[in-house]
Amino acid sequence: MSEDLKVPALPSNKPSVRTNRKLLFFLFLFFIVVLIILFFQSSLSRISVIHVEGNELMASDAIGQASQVAVGDRFFAVSSSAIERRIATLPMVKTASVKKYFPGEILITIEEFPKVAFQISADGKKQAVLADGSVVLLPKGDFPLDMPILTGWTDGDPNKAALCKALGEIPESALSDISEIKPDPSESYPDKIKLYTRSQFEVYTTIAYLPEKIDNLPAYIASLQEDHIKNGVIKMLEVDIHAPFEPNEEPKSDANNQAGQKAGSSPNPSTDGNKDNSKATPKSTPKATPKSSPKESVRPS
Repeated sequence: MSEDLKVPALPSNKPSVRTNRKLLFFLFLFFIVVLIILFFQSSLSRISVIHVEGNELMASDAIGQASQVAVGDRFFAVSSSAIERRIATLPMVKTASVKKYFPGEILITIEEFPKVAFQISADGKKQAVLADGSVVLLPKGDFPLDMPILTGWTDGDPNKAALCKALGEIPESALSDISEIKPDPSESYPDKIKLYTRSQFEVYTTIAYLPEKIDNLPAYIASLQEDHIKNGVIKMLEVDIHAPFEPNEEPKSDANNQAGQKAGSSPNPSTDGNKDNSKATPKSTPKATPKSSPKESVRPS
């Protein structure tokens, strides 16, 4: 009679396998933590260089200070969008773009507001005026002739800020004939301005009308010149009107503008005691002329 042979069961090794896997996992995690610590302690985790490009008027140092980041700061601790917001608060800066390149490089790209005019400060310094109304000191020398000169404006004048914004939206080619812009407010037009052209015309318009009217001005002057009209007063308000200068009133010389100096007003007949301020316009002129002094208000005909 046969008996069943009983084979003794072998001990299971599953607990040891699980223990080894856990040990390997903790070792791997330990080395990862060590590597992270070593990385953040190394120079690879720091900002090594900051590039600033696109700035013409602002110093790179001023932009770097506004960004509030410096070489040696933690690379991953700074946000590109936060840097952009800080730099965008600077005057003269229209837009700012920040990009980060590992390891340790930050590129700041600036777009400045364009220059739209020039002016002379109270202490006689020559300045460039930007589209946001901010001013930049110019190096010594004459003004370039490619932009108007602003005279008679005060700092903080909201009309000046509106004018600068309007000029920033106008192509430079449309302003090539404008040598000077002065405020000339009236009761009817608080934002009225006077423009002097290099072609010897005085133009009255408003800041609100300027972007629309400036496009028509070269053609309007060209049509007058075709009719052998070399100078005079142009009112570009609700309607466009030309009138000759009053007797004894000469067109404003552009020599002062070329030298970068403030220009004086045209001679005022009212200063001559022998002149009659109510003197009528010659009968050959069917349209009303502006008052004798360019500084007085000119109402639309």
